[in-house]
Amino acid sequence: MNDVLRTLREARPAELNPDAPVGDEVRRAELARAMAAPAGSGVREVRMPRRSRVRPAWGLGLAGAVAAASVGVVAVASGGGDGDPKAPGHRPQAGGQPLDARTVLLAAAEKLDGASEPGGSFWHKSTVGTSSWLARGQGGERYTVLLMERSDEWAPGRPGGKMIGRVQRLGVKPASPADAAAYRRAGSPKTLSLQVPIQPSGKGGYKAMKVSTGPGPAETSSTPLVGGDKVYWLGRNVTMKQLQSLPDDPARLKKEVLRWYDGHDTESSSVPMKADAWLFRVAGSLVTELPVRPKVRAAAFRMLAGLKTVDSVGKVTDPQGRTGDAIGMTEKGVSGVVRHLLVIDPATGKALADERVLLTPSAKEPRPAGTVLDSSSVMTMEWTDSAPK
Repeated sequence: MNDVLRTLREARPAELNPDAPVGDEVRRAELARAMAAPAGSGVREVRMPRRSRVRPAWGLGLAGAVAAASVGVVAVASGGGDGDPKAPGHRPQAGGQPLDARTVLLAAAEKLDGASEPGGSFWHKSTVGTSSWLARGQGGERYTVLLMERSDEWAPGRPGGKMIGRVQRLGVKPASPADAAAYRRAGSPKTLSLQVPIQPSGKGGYKAMKVSTGPGPAETSSTPLVGGDKVYWLGRNVTMKQLQSLPDDPARLKKEVLRWYDGHDTESSSVPMKADAWLFRVAGSLVTELPVRPKVRAAAFRMLAGLKTVDSVGKVTDPQGRTGDAIGMTEKGVSGVVRHLLVIDPATGKALADERVLLTPSAKEPRPAGTVLDSSSVMTMEWTDSAPK
């Protein structure tokens, strides 16, 4: 395992279960404790932890930051009903009024009902994504940059194997034209000093962390399965057999996953979370990353269609330039009011990407409204007999 990630694991507070997931803000605090570079120190090449709704059981060992938004960002609505055209960052495609969220989700479910997935020895998932960070420029000016990374995971289909991961940092780029201008005023440096929050609560200050703006080498690592058979986290550590046996009826699926809901975030017991938001995250994980049957993904979409808190944004372009229908839910957290989106391909019913976009910053959040806090684009999600080389 990479030395940086070993340091992160060692830096985690003792009260956190090392086999359980942690949320984005907690992970930022861990980074500050473990990786903050004092003034005058050399550059530390770091790999940013992947943001996640539902963490793999093997924890930080193979974490990868979410990936490249080189083509554009997903549209965002900030209330005002389905497909609000005046919402910040809203970039609808031509074609009239957007479909409501229920119609989008039920149509996707019908597509998946008829889908099939060949088996294999490994569940292979590949994503590219971004995570948003503050950099300090000329005269103390702060601007936002996106750290971009590709992450591949191979989960064994049977107990006793190892989880294999490969991560490659793709580089850093300014998040917007205004940020690009600030970057140029700073002299377009090849090394950036990122500002990492010291505390996840937002009450502390920031420490510096040095990163290169260029791409890095691909790194491959492996970790034994937790308990010999636990592959992912779905409210608790679960086996491949448990994932494959999830019910494909939406009511039964909802009842099954809510057994593990305890009033808090999927990743941190100290962060309260309402049941609808919890279901949105779990369902999002089922359709974007976990090795479940297509009919279970269809049931997850139907489960979301029954939530009144889910609405529609309309047709959007995902970070990889692919057009899809976006549905979303608004959440309130440390950073402020955040819009969590899922982008769905209407032709196949498959999830293309998800994003979290800052709609209303909190009083202590330095990033502006419209900032894409993080994104993840699904590139590959399939069973394969080919192990990584």
